[in-house]
Amino acid sequence: MSRLTHLDEQGNARMVDVGGKAGTARVAIASGRIRMSAMALAAIREGDVPKGDVLAAARIAGIMAAKKTAALIPLCHPLALDSVSVDFAIEDLGEQGAVRATATASLTGKTGVEMEAMTATSIALLTIYDMAKALDKGMVIEEVRLIEKRGGKSGTWLAPETPAQ
Repeated sequence: MSRLTHLDEQGNARMVDVGGKAGTARVAIASGRIRMSAMALAAIREGDVPKGDVLAAARIAGIMAAKKTAALIPLCHPLALDSVSVDFAIEDLGEQGAVRATATASLTGKTGVEMEAMTATSIALLTIYDMAKALDKGMVIEEVRLIEKRGGKSGTWLAPETPAQ
């Protein structure tokens, strides 16, 4: 097994030193979804949720969360992001429905933006739950995962069996 990068020789937690690495263009895409009743999905789709525009609030929350990732995830480097976007797709699942959130984060830097993309996705989904919980407390957040990352020493990585979007 390879040595864990977030542990020093004595096994203590540490932030990885990226000072000697060259900056490269890096992109990460993450996705996840929130399943809910067809009624809650219809209210979100039609803009009829009492708290307001659910997807607009979730988009802003996701972008803000990506910018704060280092404050939330221990040992994560604070990054000067070049771009963060959060997009949504409605998924009809018969008696249920879902909203899929897909976040893309990018920068030119010495470390990747996977955590920023996954944080943006997670917080966008939590915001949807918060804004629509009066309509459906049984919503389920699921499938949050990295879909793709590009750049850095390891190059491009694509998730196997990417969910349909």
